[in-house]
Amino acid sequence: MIKKVKFVSIPVTDQVRALEFYTEKLGFTVHTDAPMGDWRWIELTIPGAETGLTITPANPNSIAVGSWMNLCLDTADINATYEELKAKGVEFTEPPTAQPWGTFAMFKDPDGNTFVLSQSED
Repeated sequence: MIKKVKFVSIPVTDQVRALEFYTEKLGFTVHTDAPMGDWRWIELTIPGAETGLTITPANPNSIAVGSWMNLCLDTADINATYEELKAKGVEFTEPPTAQPWGTFAMFKDPDGNTFVLSQSED
């Protein structure tokens, strides 16, 4: 049956700009970069993770560019990750905040897609 989530697609307006952000600022690596007509199939992997991301041009059937993404990225040290990403120019909409259910921060990619960054409790 189903083994894992292979990837999550993120809608973007500029694949080149998005590729630079996700690889140079977030540290993802390119798994596949292949032509698909007038755009590219770009699949990224996260070092140490099984689930990857695709950055695809937005279309009427996808989530709107600039939306809150139903995706939470995990880190072992949220404060260190926050400082590292902020130093690379990543825009945070909320700094690390402790809540009864865990610590999180929120950031945006160049298209305004918003993500949750959460600290592992294990």
